[in-house]
Amino acid sequence: MTDKQDHWNAVYGARTESALTWFEESPAVSREMMVQAGITPGARVLDAGGGASRLVDTLLDDGFTDLTVLDLSAEALKVSQDRLGARAKAVQWIAADITDWQPEGPYDLWHDRAVFHFLTEAADRAAYIRTLTQALRPGGVAIIGTFALDGPEKCSNLPVIRYCADGLAQELGAGFARITCRAHTHQTPMQRTQSFTFCTFRRR
Repeated sequence: MTDKQDHWNAVYGARTESALTWFEESPAVSREMMVQAGITPGARVLDAGGGASRLVDTLLDDGFTDLTVLDLSAEALKVSQDRLGARAKAVQWIAADITDWQPEGPYDLWHDRAVFHFLTEAADRAAYIRTLTQALRPGGVAIIGTFALDGPEKCSNLPVIRYCADGLAQELGAGFARITCRAHTHQTPMQRTQSFTFCTFRRR
């Protein structure tokens, strides 16, 4: 087990799901952007860093049947598995580091809410983009959410890189065409606000 895995397992083991700063009862922004991008229940979906996120619950409710949730933390995945109960059997769960995972693609949708901004090393960002490219089919959609330029400088005591829409598009490079971007203000369980940038890209 790596230091990064130890860190995130400790985070999820120390607090309840609803006490985590990134907790959201309903993944409304992600779901709206999926609809806008034409993602339908027949799509093959990967939620990268999906851990304890409730996006998987929403997608199951909406009739999606080919869902994969990947997270560095097995503890985070267990939160979702326990919450879903018997429905967890309908989902593929993968505990892995996104920067060295070998995808079983092709996927129609790659969703990432707040993983990419933790990759402060250029080599890790390059590895992420390689994995993203391998995982998505040509024409597939990536929805990526990061802290905005006026968002937090750290999360869970770790430094992050903050992005505007142009900066995120530049980082992903010429292999991905930007479809749309939007600003989002997330309210934490402690009633604080965090500024996010969400963008939808299509693999060329």
